Amino acid sequence: MVTADQIDAAVAALRGGEAVAFPTETVYGLGADAANPAAVARVFRLKGRPQDHPLIVHIGELAQLRDWAAQVPPVAMQLAARFWPGPLTLILPKAARVNTVVTGGQDSIGIRIPAHPIAQRLLAAFGGGIAAPSANRYGRLSATRAAHVREEFGDAVPVVLDGGEATIGIESTIISCLGNVARLLRPGRITRSQVEREVGPLPEAEGAAPRASGDRQQHYAPATPVRLVAREDLLPLALRMVAAGDAVGVLAMYAAPAPVGRLTWIDAGVDPAAYAHQLYDQLRNLDRSCGRVILVEAPPASEDWGAVRDRLARASAAGDARLPP
Repeated sequence: MVTADQIDAAVAALRGGEAVAFPTETVYGLGADAANPAAVARVFRLKGRPQDHPLIVHIGELAQLRDWAAQVPPVAMQLAARFWPGPLTLILPKAARVNTVVTGGQDSIGIRIPAHPIAQRLLAAFGGGIAAPSANRYGRLSATRAAHVREEFGDAVPVVLDGGEATIGIESTIISCLGNVARLLRPGRITRSQVEREVGPLPEAEGAAPRASGDRQQHYAPATPVRLVAREDLLPLALRMVAAGDAVGVLAMYAAPAPVGRLTWIDAGVDPAAYAHQLYDQLRNLDRSCGRVILVEAPPASEDWGAVRDRLARASAAGDARLPP
């Protein structure tokens, strides 16, 4: 349980230009005062994040939206009314007061109201916007527990509010609302179909779409190479690699037939919400236990697996380049 004193300490750190870590329903965030460019720059340095990769500003209530957005198109208000507080980030034209260090140099800004009670307490006590990417080194697995944040940053982030496991476990859905047209930039718990039920069919995001958090081809990756494998190929490939002397980890949707020497097998099940909830934690566990490769059963093509497919595709983007055929 996070105490009032811990919230006060986090607020004091934010007002003093420091970075703090806090839980949201999606993943843990590494936050700074969004109105303090030097504090926001500190978050970029801590993460090793490229300066052109925008941050998401977290606010506590809808009334604060116009502090950060120059315009709030009707489509954005429809989505905010339906999904906030919750795991949805809206891309809007930035207000003139917003420093471009927050937006990666763009004229647009990502904003959301998180649903996690500790995040809401922190935002209410702070009274302003908190710019917060996921609380991990850039490109690595997002943190879904306070312990993950401490593993990543140690004493460099002195205030870590421990809210237990993140309930969703993957990052928010991102929808651009620029020009009063909704476009899906990153899938999350809230699906395309859910958004379309509110605002009608979504056009495909175009090349001119704004940059958004987590849109790099290679992202959300453990140190161990990840390879996506079809279900029928998973066990034979794992056994061949173990027979060749490799330490192999497997993230599957079924139980291993039998224990095998240097094979670490995790049955993550077939429920997409439960799988997403545990995804980063399971990949961290496999990253610690095997040195050669993490083989992941390719998830189904259905929409409810869309966010998981996106994260695994990015996690495995560089994997095959580091592995033999």
